[in-house]
Amino acid sequence: QVQLVESGGGSVQAGGSLRLSCAASGYPYNNYCVGWFRQAPGKEREGVAAIYTGGGSTYYADSVKGRFTISQDNAKNTVYLQVNSLKPEDTAMYYCAGAPWCAGTWYLERWYNYWGQGTQVTVSS
Repeated sequence: QVQLVESGGGSVQAGGSLRLSCAASGYPYNNYCVGWFRQAPGKEREGVAAIYTGGGSTYYADSVKGRFTISQDNAKNTVYLQVNSLKPEDTAMYYCAGAPWCAGTWYLERWYNYWGQGTQVTVSS
């Protein structure tokens, strides 16, 4: 059974940082794509970053380039999202998701077939 478990969310002031973690278990592939999505109240879920664990290729939404960094620790089956210079508009529930591989459609929800339960990030001004 595939499980993706997020952690590391919290409440920070604008300009602060957090490191979100996505721990995967039971995944049926040796290498796979892990995407990070976020959903703010009243808004659609959007993709913010993705990484292919087989080669380390990374993908970012324009809105987070230069502030967010996605990385992996294969020994721990964990993907991280370092979020820096946080803004109030980054407030959202952050989810990680798994897909067999990354592609130009990494930012689409329907690309992924496994999802975690989410971790809340709240940024105050």
